[in-house]
Amino acid sequence: MHSTGHRPTVHSRTFNRPVACATYLYALTSICSVKYIKRVESVFEVIAEPNRRAILSLLVSSQQSVGEIERQLRMPQPAVSKHLRVLREAGFVESTVDAQRRLYRLRPEPLQEVDAWLAPFRRFWSAHVDALERHLDRMDQPTPAKKKTKEKTARPKPRA
Repeated sequence: MHSTGHRPTVHSRTFNRPVACATYLYALTSICSVKYIKRVESVFEVIAEPNRRAILSLLVSSQQSVGEIERQLRMPQPAVSKHLRVLREAGFVESTVDAQRRLYRLRPEPLQEVDAWLAPFRRFWSAHVDALERHLDRMDQPTPAKKKTKEKTARPKPRA
């Protein structure tokens, strides 16, 4: 950090504007990842809205018209159209015209980006879940000490 208290900046060719960097050491990382991070952020902003996720869930099984989405989700047509516009602009859906109706279908590419971003976290959790499973399996297996403890605590039946 400079004595003046401000962050150094590096010009990014991608955005043609200065990019603030915590230190010079991370300047290259900042330049290379800003565009990717912005794209992933926008993908998460799009799917953060529950109605848009519901629309995407409908489109997983088959293409749908605005009217079909409207009926299944019990949403007003203007709201469905607004969410479809956002999904279309973000690249999640594409539309085709069939006679007098517009059909929407899912595009997998943005979801593949989310999946790729989540992969390291999935590996992290998978390793932890596997370790927990191994621990629980060891706890379920009787050990010699546990057998002896059970035998010692068992009382003989009184004679009648």
